[in-house]
Amino acid sequence: MKHPEVEDEPAAAEKLFGEHLPKARQFRDDLVRWGEELGLVGPRELERLWTRHLLNSALLGTLVKPGTLADVGSGAGFPGLVVALMRPDVTCTLIEPMERRVAWLHDEAERLGLDNVEVVRSRSQDVPGERTFGTVTARAVSALKKLVPMTHKLVAPGGEMLFMKGQRLDDEIREAASVLTRLGIENVETMILGPEYGTEETRVFRATLAASSD
Repeated sequence: MKHPEVEDEPAAAEKLFGEHLPKARQFRDDLVRWGEELGLVGPRELERLWTRHLLNSALLGTLVKPGTLADVGSGAGFPGLVVALMRPDVTCTLIEPMERRVAWLHDEAERLGLDNVEVVRSRSQDVPGERTFGTVTARAVSALKKLVPMTHKLVAPGGEMLFMKGQRLDDEIREAASVLTRLGIENVETMILGPEYGTEETRVFRATLAASSD
């Protein structure tokens, strides 16, 4: 049964998800069914579930290179589960410290039939095994001057950081300048995605860890 407060599927969904749109729709339905009850999304978020959550995660997913990805603070699965369902060529490790959300991520990956997902209960700075990944993503975790030090050890030398950020991204980059230099973060850029697909803007911090970084 359709919930009247749930956002209608925008045309951009088919453009972004393509053949993976059925799984995106299932993820949307599961969030509508359980998201509020489990504290994953607020009731008012249903009005913008596609635009503000699924589509902007998919926009970031278009930037990810094939290989391995760590999504820090995955929460309800944005952007990690969205990237996983639209990018079977990417092995996604979802890092989340809260047990309730970890259980959701496990269960939802199974419901969606995703075999490219691993869920790790941990903080980003405590991930065991000194593992590194070709791409590290995060959304709404912290300001760059804190987020970059928290996550840079997860990035393989030459790998990328792709962080979904808000309107203050350029200010955050300026405030983090000394941290970025100290940690060997290069090729820093602000990307504005969305209008090319007919949907609202999403700002992404994109940068590379120097290949020679410790």
